[in-house]
Amino acid sequence: VQLQASGGGLMQPGGSLRLSCAASGFTLDYYAIGWFRQAPGKEREGVSCISSSDGSTYYADSVKGRFTISRDNAKNTVYLQMNVLKPEDTAVYYCAAVKITPDYWSALEYDYWGQGTQVTVSS
Repeated sequence: VQLQASGGGLMQPGGSLRLSCAASGFTLDYYAIGWFRQAPGKEREGVSCISSSDGSTYYADSVKGRFTISRDNAKNTVYLQMNVLKPEDTAVYYCAAVKITPDYWSALEYDYWGQGTQVTVSS
């Protein structure tokens, strides 16, 4: 069972990146997927999540309107499209999977984690 996060990089403010979270060893269809990020010296925070049941999506206020989470079940992959990037989006981004949770925003609820991908927004 493995999650592989990718797609990070260096981008100028206002630019876009798309992160991917690919699963192997299990089917993502049955899992809620969350994206979290952690900046240096800060706690890990929830960015966005997508439910397994009906595909409902949720966003932190700081990224609402700029980020879009989606899933492609055929590719067993979840994406995070990040637009209008800001320097404060700089962090290591992690994807995580959980079958059932009452709290999508709690990192402790998630069972599986990807290794993280670095996103740096700087001019």
